[in-house]
Amino acid sequence: MRAAVAAYLGRYRGLTRQHSESDLRVFLHWCTDHDLDPLTAVRIDIERYVRWLQDVRCYQPSTVSRRLSIVTGFYRVCVIDGILPHSPADYVRRPTVPAESPTLGLRHLQFEALLTTARMSANPNDFALLALLGLLGLRIFEACGSNITDLGEEHGHRVLRVRGKGGKVVLVPLPPAVARAIERAVGERVDGPILRNMLGGRMDRHAASRRLRHLAAAAGVRMPRMHPHMLRHTFVTTMLDAGVSLRDVQIAARHADPRTTMRYDRARNNLDRHPNYILAAYMAPGT
Repeated sequence: MRAAVAAYLGRYRGLTRQHSESDLRVFLHWCTDHDLDPLTAVRIDIERYVRWLQDVRCYQPSTVSRRLSIVTGFYRVCVIDGILPHSPADYVRRPTVPAESPTLGLRHLQFEALLTTARMSANPNDFALLALLGLLGLRIFEACGSNITDLGEEHGHRVLRVRGKGGKVVLVPLPPAVARAIERAVGERVDGPILRNMLGGRMDRHAASRRLRHLAAAAGVRMPRMHPHMLRHTFVTTMLDAGVSLRDVQIAARHADPRTTMRYDRARNNLDRHPNYILAAYMAPGT
């Protein structure tokens, strides 16, 4: 079993390896709790695991699908390496993932209010955090993992070297407002993280979430649950509102599949164009 897990995780590196290991650990713990040897599991056992994720843990379909894909990949490697004759996860049905994203980004005025509050904050990391997430569209691990030494210039542009999913490195140009936000957060420092927490250490996703909730409350932005990915979503939808083509937005967001970008677009338009508004306007004299 140890060899099988090591062989599977050996295919990945960096954060992808950490996330794959975390998802696989959930399945292995489930097997332990149910006195099941993962290498003797059959299809019905994997189906039971999926039902547990849905009914007991109450995960979203996208999360269930991702965790099932990890299990499927693990067993596929076991078959490739000759540990198992066939995969018990081959014919397990994946939950249907909605075409639109369940996460809604901020509206234009909400985003503007949040940026203004962050810019006026006494903590210079607040504006830099908002700029990296909302104006550059970085993922939270990319923003928190960015260092001062990743800043530079290329062909007359201020750029930030970003390490994304799968260890891919890209150069992201910095608009003047973002460059100023970063310079304010960095100050006189020449190395170390760009974003720091209240104790002076590297900001992590938990500290970032707390700062975002604090800023949202100060800006009067009412959201049921403010989290970092909401700003990446806002980055995409605001670009679409500004008239940027879907293809260019996909490139800016570094989505491998255009359907990922389209999910954000559908979620935005489903509310804006909902026929309830037309009906209410038509019946306005009586209401």
